[in-house]
Amino acid sequence: HIYGDVKVADVQEVKANWEKLKLKEGKKSVLEGVPKSLPAMVKAQRIQEKARGVGFDWDREDQVWEKVNEELEEFREACESGDEQHQMEELGDLFFSIINYARFKNINPEEALERTNKKFIQRFQFLETESAKDGKSLSEMTLEEMDHYWNLAKKY
Repeated sequence: HIYGDVKVADVQEVKANWEKLKLKEGKKSVLEGVPKSLPAMVKAQRIQEKARGVGFDWDREDQVWEKVNEELEEFREACESGDEQHQMEELGDLFFSIINYARFKNINPEEALERTNKKFIQRFQFLETESAKDGKSLSEMTLEEMDHYWNLAKKY
């Protein structure tokens, strides 16, 4: 209703029209509306949504997946180069492209990462508890011994 005579088919068109209106109101960039204070992952999502609102987006998810693979390869090459600044830059690009793919799959990357954090904590605490029951100390165990408990934890 805020667009007057403009007819829209879906939420994406509503967002696109909103971004176009904002530019007509004098904003220099559609990205101006993304708060600088947002956490990086959330900011990446918002930046991508804003860009999509004006048509700067991939057409198909397979294109985004191809970009993820390209960025992964560039990160690997940067790691081999030993240039820490280049590694950080390429890791950022990789994260950005993965967040973009998550957007295509309607997956909230923040939620997905938090779920993984919780799963890791649960499994690691299982490893600590169960190895202690067997009289073992993590600092004295080999990685192979720890992996045994980790694999047990994955069954629960």
